[in-house]
Amino acid sequence: MSVLQPSDSEIKAMEQAAGLARAVAGRTSPNPAVGAVILDADGQIVGEGATQPAGREHAEVMALAIAGAAARGGTAVVTLEPCDHRGRTGPCSQALIEAGIVRVVYAADDPNPVAAGGAQRLREAGVHVISGIGQAEVLRGPLGPWLHAVNHARPFVTWKYAATLDGRTAAVDGTSRWISNPVSRADVHSLRDVVDAIVVGSGTVLADDPQLTVRGVRGASEDELADRQPLRVLMDRRHRVSPNAMMFDQSAETIVLDTAVPRFALKALFDRGVRHVLLEGGATLAGAFMEDRLVDQVIAYIAPKLLGAGPAALGDSGITTMSNAVTLEVSEVLRLGDDVKITGRPVWPDRREA
Repeated sequence: MSVLQPSDSEIKAMEQAAGLARAVAGRTSPNPAVGAVILDADGQIVGEGATQPAGREHAEVMALAIAGAAARGGTAVVTLEPCDHRGRTGPCSQALIEAGIVRVVYAADDPNPVAAGGAQRLREAGVHVISGIGQAEVLRGPLGPWLHAVNHARPFVTWKYAATLDGRTAAVDGTSRWISNPVSRADVHSLRDVVDAIVVGSGTVLADDPQLTVRGVRGASEDELADRQPLRVLMDRRHRVSPNAMMFDQSAETIVLDTAVPRFALKALFDRGVRHVLLEGGATLAGAFMEDRLVDQVIAYIAPKLLGAGPAALGDSGITTMSNAVTLEVSEVLRLGDDVKITGRPVWPDRREA
């Protein structure tokens, strides 16, 4: 095997490392969710780990601790380039060198100028380094939103909504429970479970009084609160929402941003360490985010129901002609009972009028 080509065992180990990273999504910010697997000199797995909450061990250190002496002469397979800086923990590059690792295979380069440089440090120490292995698969996991956030200095934004087949999010009388079915609603809780914050506007809270918590995930019963809850964020410039609203209960931390400007809100959240936001606001807030091109992913739950009237899923987005419509690059279409879940990335057109 060429030292510049991954072995079959290393490719398989990368798949396992990606799974380890997915298991800690939403629990590591502002650090990335990373998975690491240690192979001994014979290519056998002797250690694995994932990034712990901020301030605690990184994935490589966790994996090395399990591997112990068996790491010497072995390979580290990691979803992200090992860091090369000392913050609240030491540099992973140095830990790998001291453990006697002779080969490092990783998926994605670290764009953070503070932490980058681990690959170069490893090479200077005589370690064989291969990058880009399994990158496409890894970027479909939690590392994708994190990298986007670091590159753009704002959180990655997923806009989630549930609507009828004719695009209504509620009936004329305001009733909206339940548009989607129980399977879709359970899927939403799984989605909330992997983000750092949930953002809504005052209109949504006044209309629906949502709790915005994560329940029934990771094997828990349907109504059982998850042990880790995302930050609840209310954009309420005019302070219309009562402090007795459900989202101010003790289930999770809540903050109020007295701004109607999405960019200011995202900057404030990024500065708090938020890297992935789930936008659950109504049509007006969604329209503002879309108009500013601040939506990075759309997840729509479409129910086989027709209303004919009522609020639309998306409000005014500054789009006045078909040539300026935002197209979704669809990555997944999934049947959830009778509902359909569509996931896609917006492709932004020129805004010039045709």
